[in-house]
Amino acid sequence: MLGMIKNSLLSTVEAWPHRVLRKGEKEQLSYEERACEGGQFAAVEVEGKPFDEASKEGVLKLLKYVGGSNDKGVGMGMTAPVSITAFPAEDGSLQQKVKVYLRIPNQFQASPPCPSDESIKIEERQGMTIYSTQFGGYAKEVDYVNYAAKLKSALGSEATYRKDFYFCNGYDPPMKPYGRRNECVQESTISVI
Repeated sequence: MLGMIKNSLLSTVEAWPHRVLRKGEKEQLSYEERACEGGQFAAVEVEGKPFDEASKEGVLKLLKYVGGSNDKGVGMGMTAPVSITAFPAEDGSLQQKVKVYLRIPNQFQASPPCPSDESIKIEERQGMTIYSTQFGGYAKEVDYVNYAAKLKSALGSEATYRKDFYFCNGYDPPMKPYGRRNECVQESTISVI
């Protein structure tokens, strides 16, 4: 636990490598199209709980892992964002299922430590093209659902993206009270990586 706290408060945060392809604005919503690198990610699934509760549980597990709860007992440092896959129901609400991802820091990409928690899996993810919009505050399910709807409306029929899920990204530790960065992200069905 001490490693997790030290890791989130004192370590530098390594960003998920990407490049901005273009910026857009429509219906008073700014968004970016980005090409994001692939790599090794720690992932955990949580089912049967509301989005906010499931997300918190998954994030805490991953923070413990990168904080030293692994076979090497090493604190790896933080990466951002923490990415939560949300699965929308037909009515626009979210299913009681999330998959939380955290990119393994570059130093450990070639050989990630094995998680002590068996529910955490190390997965290779391919590079992807995404559409992303940012917002502030302490994000909850209602915020992500709202921004997902706004982003879909702004993208209209000009962009093709996955409809069966979207990503809810957070960049800041919970102790940061202001200037917070959150994103709602749609994965493009066309990749430029």
